Amino acid sequence: MSTINTIIFDLGGVLIDWNPKYVYREVFDGDEEKVDWFLNEICTMDWNVAHDAGRSLKDGTELLIKQYPQYEAWIRIYYDRWADMLGGPIKDTVDVLNKLKKANNTQLYALTNWSAETFPVALERYSFLHDFKGIVVSGTEKTRKPFAKIYEIILDRYTITPEKAVFIDDNLDNVKAAQSIGIIGIHFRNAQQLAQELNRLGVQF
Repeated sequence: MSTINTIIFDLGGVLIDWNPKYVYREVFDGDEEKVDWFLNEICTMDWNVAHDAGRSLKDGTELLIKQYPQYEAWIRIYYDRWADMLGGPIKDTVDVLNKLKKANNTQLYALTNWSAETFPVALERYSFLHDFKGIVVSGTEKTRKPFAKIYEIILDRYTITPEKAVFIDDNLDNVKAAQSIGIIGIHFRNAQQLAQELNRLGVQF
């Protein structure tokens, strides 16, 4: 019989498809090279992650425009059209979540790197988010994965025993950070692999 009583899901890349390329492919008429250049050099993931850690979208946007005034229109599109970067639920993983909910053997939580300003859009769009017993959003907490503090927040807030919890994330650094404080980690690649690893850990669903 499994001792695991808690499963903590990452959201983006695990349960929700999000990709800024969906917008910038339109902006740059399908020029993939230009899309990659813009997202690697101007509106970078490091810039975006700062909003996940609590920086306001307005401050981050103005900061980047000061740095690259010639690209102001393209920079503003990033958050003006942020909702269009949501590609929808990752159905196979949502199916796993639904089976876990139905089995009722574990408490289900989410721990996500997400801006506090944009997260309400996801809450409105994806009904399955309301199935979690609790969600910790990095932008609200003013810290983010893989820093230890955010894992400690979810453990303390919901009285979770790390050794009885599984954390699922598509980012290996985030998984390793969870493991470093005693949480069992699964590096997510696809829903089938996730189901197999949960079964291997003795989680029945």
